[in-house]
Amino acid sequence: QTMVKKLLPNCKHLTSISIHSSGDHVICGTLDRKLIWFDLDLSAKPYKTLRYHTKAIRAASFHKSHPLMASCSDDGDVHVFHARVYDDLMRNPLIVPVKILKAHDVVGRLGGLGLVWCKRLPWLI
Repeated sequence: QTMVKKLLPNCKHLTSISIHSSGDHVICGTLDRKLIWFDLDLSAKPYKTLRYHTKAIRAASFHKSHPLMASCSDDGDVHVFHARVYDDLMRNPLIVPVKILKAHDVVGRLGGLGLVWCKRLPWLI
């Protein structure tokens, strides 16, 4: 194994990492409420930092076949985003918030701890 690229997330603790099906994009959830998007073709620094949650993000994931990504947090919410990645390197990825799902009640300061996409359909489990 060899290190190909070292990413600089500018945060203390990462809680989850998901790689886009193209292999050129990575999202990371952090304990300091940030969802960090890396474009590996551009830089080792974050392409976008999304701050939509009010508490620590526990999981973040790209859908394998649809242009979707989601993040869940200790605030009990699941944020779903339209995350379109283009084949053309001159076009930036399109990130649009779609829906906030009230996942469940917060118990003991812990909210949503994980999320899984259905393989074929745009459903969260």
